[in-house]
Amino acid sequence: MNLSHWLGLIRFSHTVFALPFAALATVMAFSTPLDSGTHPSFRWQDIAGILLCMVFARSAAMAFNRLVDHKIDAQNPRTEKRHLPAGVLSRKSVWLFTIACSLGFVASTLLFFPNPIPLYASVPVLLFLCGYSLAKRFTAAAHVWLGVALSLSPICAWVAIRGSEVTTHPSDLIAPLILAAAVAAWVTGFDIIYACQDADFDAQSGLHSIPAKFGIAGALKIAAGFHILMLGLLSLLPMVAENTGLGVFFGVVLAVVTALVLWQHRLVRPDDLDRVNEAFFNTNAAISLILLIAGTLDCAWF
Repeated sequence: MNLSHWLGLIRFSHTVFALPFAALATVMAFSTPLDSGTHPSFRWQDIAGILLCMVFARSAAMAFNRLVDHKIDAQNPRTEKRHLPAGVLSRKSVWLFTIACSLGFVASTLLFFPNPIPLYASVPVLLFLCGYSLAKRFTAAAHVWLGVALSLSPICAWVAIRGSEVTTHPSDLIAPLILAAAVAAWVTGFDIIYACQDADFDAQSGLHSIPAKFGIAGALKIAAGFHILMLGLLSLLPMVAENTGLGVFFGVVLAVVTALVLWQHRLVRPDDLDRVNEAFFNTNAAISLILLIAGTLDCAWF
């Protein structure tokens, strides 16, 4: 048992999907004036808090997913070699890891004090993140649940930085909510694509998923619909977040993001799923990172 086993358990590399959007929301939160006309005070402890909360929350949710799905994973040829079914890690050790990460997440919210909102929200947020792991047992909307779970990252980062501004001026949340909705649509779409690999297994095992319910061809069309929604929301974002300076670089990069989304859908066809992993990881990692870079350049430049 070594560090690589734990990183593999939680798919640490997949942090690249949510973390860049938390970082983008953080940049936007600092660059948007408060109602008083000033900007939020920059504190390194806030940056550390966002990073630690992201890592701990995601690690706890992923480890919990592996725990509750270990029997399902053992029956699925695609997942039977994961750490728990293969006996690489014990259930006891993964439970301890899950509990430790959960406590680490809650403790990390103390870094945002005197802003108490992250601490108050920490347990409900964590329960929602972990709840995704049970969703496919009763609803095909599990993909949407995952999308919403990851979309919490920009909202939480924004609230952590701006504190009481979001409670005294609810309109302050419009920009992060649009960004979060775009993230939710994006993640829902690519999770549906990824789930196409298990369409037959899910249907035979009584598990709920869009591919199992509508077939692979239907699922890919639904995924495309979510990605069209994502692109529309991203196009809207500079208009609702104009106070941040978001615009020029972000607008140019949207054309690249659109091309990447189209490419993702060209890689996967109903009769050819061999390139699902390429479509799932490489393309979407590029999307999140270039949006972060463009948004940061906009906010810093303007």
